[in-house]
Amino acid sequence: MLEASLSQLEQLVSDLVQQNQTLLQTNQTLSTELAQAKDENESLQLNLMEQEEKHGATAARIQALVDRVNAGPVSA
Repeated sequence: MLEASLSQLEQLVSDLVQQNQTLLQTNQTLSTELAQAKDENESLQLNLMEQEEKHGATAARIQALVDRVNAGPVSA
């Protein structure tokens, strides 16, 4: 009976060690994927800021043109 209990305990410990290894590998994979996602997010945010800046400059140029048109005819 004691031998059977020890055998079961050994098997349970072996299973737990295997599960731990699997979880450690999964954790490492997820950590790597998270780091990549953070890098991609940062890159996308920088790209968005650049696009907003370009759109702002374009909007300012368009507004300047509209203001010139609304100012009336220019005397020569």
